[in-house]
Amino acid sequence: MVRRHELTDEQWQAVEPLLPASGAKGRPRVDDRRVINGMLFKAKTGVAWRDLPQRYGPWKTVYNRFWRWTRNGTLAALVGKVRVIAEAIDELDRDLAREVSVDSSIVRAHQHAAGARKLVTTVDMVDTASTAAPSPGGGRVLRRARGTR
Repeated sequence: MVRRHELTDEQWQAVEPLLPASGAKGRPRVDDRRVINGMLFKAKTGVAWRDLPQRYGPWKTVYNRFWRWTRNGTLAALVGKVRVIAEAIDELDRDLAREVSVDSSIVRAHQHAAGARKLVTTVDMVDTASTAAPSPGGGRVLRRARGTR
């Protein structure tokens, strides 16, 4: 049974040949499907790495593989190849592919972002006798002069 944020058998058959080969040295690599499902769960739910469900294996294994593949470009290449395949079989809606979802609870601005000072233009007070015009309220209205006196 495939869970909510995991690859189906068909999807896995398309992704598996695109994965890099396991190195001949050292310990054998943990099951790729389980690790990729862990990465997808993290990406789709936004949980902390330490809160990954146990069915994906140790969180550190999923994190290390994600970090290593991101750093060496494997993950970007994998996503690009999967996108090309999905577009070729017309499963990827192009409008949804361009849409980005941002959770506003994590978007933060600097504490001074809301109260920035506005650009103040200088108001030159020119001789009131020559530039003042009587206003209906009985006071005088001053004209703004930009660089002229």
